[in-house]
Amino acid sequence: MGMTGGSGKGPNSEINITPFIDILLVLLIIFMVIQPMIQYDLQARVPQKLPDELPQDLIIKSDAIVVSIDRQGAYRINQEAVTFDQLGIRLFDIYSARANKNMFILGDVDLAFDDVVKVIDIAKGAGVGDIGLLTPEDRPGG
Repeated sequence: MGMTGGSGKGPNSEINITPFIDILLVLLIIFMVIQPMIQYDLQARVPQKLPDELPQDLIIKSDAIVVSIDRQGAYRINQEAVTFDQLGIRLFDIYSARANKNMFILGDVDLAFDDVVKVIDIAKGAGVGDIGLLTPEDRPGG
């Protein structure tokens, strides 16, 4: 290893690497233990389907805010056309006075999910609570 028998020529100049390997293994274990355990993700809840037969006296309140994105990238809040730059300001104005902080995003089938994520990010910055994703089959009236 690092020492040899006495030849009488003085100290041996070989480096003993065994302590360095021990230190390396201890550091490896420490870094494995302190790695971040929190995973960052978006919570998703699956919507429940409505029953086939609804009672006649059921009142459905339609105050939902739906941000729709079409194939060309045009944005609408309910039926009001907005630009991408105005989206955050307009959502902030809407949700600053509302108790219900829910919003829905209706995107075109051929739309890249990156565009939807940008809208989610802007909406969260504007104070929106829960965000639901709608499919074209969920489109109101269709």
